[in-house]
Amino acid sequence: MALPSAGKALPLVVVLAVAVVASLAQPGAADLRPNYYASSCPNVEAIVRGVVQQRLQATIRTVGSTVRLFFHDCFVEGCDGSVLIESTPRNQAEKDAPDNRSLAPEGFDTVRSAKAAVEAACPDTVSCADVLALATRDAIFMSGGPFFQVELGRLDGLSSTASSVPGQLPEPNQSMDQLLAVFNAHGLGMSDLVALSAAHSVGLAHCSKFASRLYSFRPGQPTDPTLNPRYASFLASKCPNGGGADSLVLMDQATPSRFDNQYYRNLQDGGGLLASDQLLYADGRTRPAVDSLANSTAAFHRAFADAIVRLGRVGAKSSARGNIRKRCDVFN
Repeated sequence: MALPSAGKALPLVVVLAVAVVASLAQPGAADLRPNYYASSCPNVEAIVRGVVQQRLQATIRTVGSTVRLFFHDCFVEGCDGSVLIESTPRNQAEKDAPDNRSLAPEGFDTVRSAKAAVEAACPDTVSCADVLALATRDAIFMSGGPFFQVELGRLDGLSSTASSVPGQLPEPNQSMDQLLAVFNAHGLGMSDLVALSAAHSVGLAHCSKFASRLYSFRPGQPTDPTLNPRYASFLASKCPNGGGADSLVLMDQATPSRFDNQYYRNLQDGGGLLASDQLLYADGRTRPAVDSLANSTAAFHRAFADAIVRLGRVGAKSSARGNIRKRCDVFN
């Protein structure tokens, strides 16, 4: 996989093709803008990009783990870096909530390294929340996904509690109405649900997240009928009944290292790993969008870039509710 060098400018044609500049600000995001650090830390994007490039060359798991970290951060208390905080004897932080315990260390390591590099160049200037947002964009682009302008200016949150997580994240066995309710609660809609689900184009999932589709779907029908039979057999070989719950399976077997619209083509073939993935094709409300994004890389790039920029505005903290952390894993 060819990666751009840390200091090399991204091709103008790519930027013009899929860059997203916000036109409709969500509440709390009025101060976000792509050139926020133009004077205070002009090289921040190149610095973060260099670290992400190094981490990605070390392990492809950097992509999925970093993207998932951003999603889990934004869906709980907004995009404020609170998922990065370590627990203490007096406080169980977000990252130790049951829904977050499977977050892979590669994502945390990428953000920690990028923040340290940024601090060396621009002390006390760039938030951990913005470093995570930039690292996510770079991981997506370097693995074949769209390039988009990241709106910056987020502050880091002042709290992080495991008790704030339940009910805030989409779950693999939720109904479409439940998934939409989770997205709507964060100011996001059906188009965002379909587009952002493409984050499952990369990364891995534990067998426990989908084993019920193989062995206990419903009485008299142990296997989910929306699963392609060949795919179901493959998954059963990786996740034997009654064992291997913590084993990991690639989210996309066809192009596991590429952030692409193969995800949607998999759904058309009954190859969605999680029930919530395949539901996007099974439900008539979202199937047309799945078909559209499966058939056009350009449409996929536009839709995903649009949606993730909107996600990045969720819960942006003002100066009264946030600050800039020196380290991402502890409060100042």
